[in-house]
Amino acid sequence: MRIALAQTNPLVGDLSGNAKRLLEACLKISQQAQGTSPALVVSPELSLWGYPPRDLLLSPEHLQQQSEALNQLQQGLSHALPQTALLVGVVEPAPDQQHPRLFNAAALVEANGWRIVARKQLLPTYDVFDESRYFRPANQPSVLSFQAEGQHWRLGITICEDLWVEDALQTQRLVGPDPIANLIPEQVDMLLNLSASPFGRTKASIRHQLAARAAKRLHCPVIYVNQVGGNDELVFDGGSFVMAATGEVELQLPACREAIDCWDSSNPSSETTTGTTYPSESADLEQLFKALVLGVHDYADKCGFQRALLGLSGGIDSALVAVIAAAALGSDRVQAMLMPSPWSSDGSIDDAEALANRLGASTKTVPIQGLMQGFEASLTPALDQAPSGITAENLQSRIRGTLLMAVANQQGQLLLATGNKSELAVGYCTLYGDMNGGLAVIGDLYKSTVFSLCRWLDSPDAMGCRKELGLPEHSDLIGPEILNKPPSAELRPDQQDSDSLPDYATLDPLLNDLIEKHSSGAQLIAAGHDPADVKRIEKLFRRAEFKRRQAPPVLKVSRQAFGTGWRLPIAAR
Repeated sequence: MRIALAQTNPLVGDLSGNAKRLLEACLKISQQAQGTSPALVVSPELSLWGYPPRDLLLSPEHLQQQSEALNQLQQGLSHALPQTALLVGVVEPAPDQQHPRLFNAAALVEANGWRIVARKQLLPTYDVFDESRYFRPANQPSVLSFQAEGQHWRLGITICEDLWVEDALQTQRLVGPDPIANLIPEQVDMLLNLSASPFGRTKASIRHQLAARAAKRLHCPVIYVNQVGGNDELVFDGGSFVMAATGEVELQLPACREAIDCWDSSNPSSETTTGTTYPSESADLEQLFKALVLGVHDYADKCGFQRALLGLSGGIDSALVAVIAAAALGSDRVQAMLMPSPWSSDGSIDDAEALANRLGASTKTVPIQGLMQGFEASLTPALDQAPSGITAENLQSRIRGTLLMAVANQQGQLLLATGNKSELAVGYCTLYGDMNGGLAVIGDLYKSTVFSLCRWLDSPDAMGCRKELGLPEHSDLIGPEILNKPPSAELRPDQQDSDSLPDYATLDPLLNDLIEKHSSGAQLIAAGHDPADVKRIEKLFRRAEFKRRQAPPVLKVSRQAFGTGWRLPIAAR
């Protein structure tokens, strides 16, 4: 049987538009097949809605639109592809009025109609996932009897988390049934998994391992179809594949872009990959970079922004954001503002201008010394003294933030915040200043990761990726001047980040344990961290929660990001 994997990029809530995209994918793969249309096209989890739809699921209007969209798909297949069926991710209202009143489901759309054929059993309710708010779990496995090419097929259907049942391959396994074990007595010919699994470093290899384990348990191939695209802070990387019963990858779709391809069960590819491939450090950084580029592109596009704006300081954080923005939107749609103060070094200004020139991005320079003097003159009577210390430093950041917001407002641009995860974690950032923006591009990258990604961008390993994304190929992008510069906010004479924080090589592992492992100070000290560093950083970390609560959306690329999946109280011990 010929099965097509449709790795689509939906717009959340656009049910009619998503139906159109799915139908176009079916037509595209049929045209590519040159008369041999696939019997079945498999799309991602909730592909008709886009994942995650969140409280749109509570809207009666959207539920009505789902019925209209399914009819739209049925009519389209009937007209153009009567021999092809489509498996599409939908919701199914429960027959009663008890809460929650929906199932996360899959519908089979054919030329003569559509019907629900599967329900999700394991509902993730952790981190960014909140499915128990909306859905009921199914209590039995889903097996679809399907006629194709003169043969009867038994297709096991699972939805995303239903595949994540191997304790040894994940940090946590949901309480509930084992959907794979429940399918063993059904003797299915294939396992289909409709997924909406966000990007995470090393996550692609884990998906392969889960699918390989399921294939061996069920003695059949596994077809895994994942959503692609950025939706708010989440980035879905696609990477759909077919896993043979032997644990070999027979078809692999690309990461971080829409794709559709066919697999023939009767004629599997000879170009198989045995076992699980673990990416090199370079490949890992490339996938991370592409995920960030996709996240920025889709956030801007889906929110209706044509252009982006950022403050360019000559430091490494804003340099990386500028490169990501240029790759995502095109350098001609990126504007950088240079806002030097009396404490800005000549080198930083020159480095910022040189970077913008290398990228081909436009710049505007707006010195802020006059505004600083104006604030000082206005605040001195109110304070009975001139602002000083942190107050004066924060004023510089807030002046810059106000200028950036005004320009973005006037010109209809998306303002990109340039702060990193290390800064957000300890509050080394200014509310209503450098935290201003519509999207925090690198807010889930520790400072050490920022350096690693920038070094990779300037290495020969990145040249293919740079070419693919339309970035300059034959010279440094970041440049040694920025890479080798000691990190500094330049808010006072000779300031360096190390004046206020431990070295990032010390700070970032400690923060990783605090954030991703939820370790206590006592546990960190017991693990060998310096007690003075731990007490100091833990205090800063706890005190900064009120700032993080007011930060722009942070593109999530780690296991634990600040955002919808981070829910610490502000007023707490």
